[in-house]
Amino acid sequence: MLGDVGDVDRFRTAAHFASWNGTAPIEASSGDQRRHRLSRAGNRRINRVLHIMAIVQLRHDTPGRAYYRRRLTEGKTSMEALRALKRQLSDVVFKRMVRDARKA
Repeated sequence: MLGDVGDVDRFRTAAHFASWNGTAPIEASSGDQRRHRLSRAGNRRINRVLHIMAIVQLRHDTPGRAYYRRRLTEGKTSMEALRALKRQLSDVVFKRMVRDARKA
């Protein structure tokens, strides 16, 4: 991940980082239905790493699994809940990388 990201300071916000790695939702609404989907753009290797992180979170009793279940109870589909979990993990990774860069 560090090799692809490089200097984390080039991303202004967590949203900018999510857009770069493809976890920022794209609106795919039609009529009265408001929906979002994952972007197929962005860095596919980082997106795949975040996907694997999300799947591991779901397999074990973790805060990520609790977040996923909370999204399901809110009425999200399983894919929408997984998308939300990937975005949350992207934000966590970004915050950690910023904190580590500040220490260095």
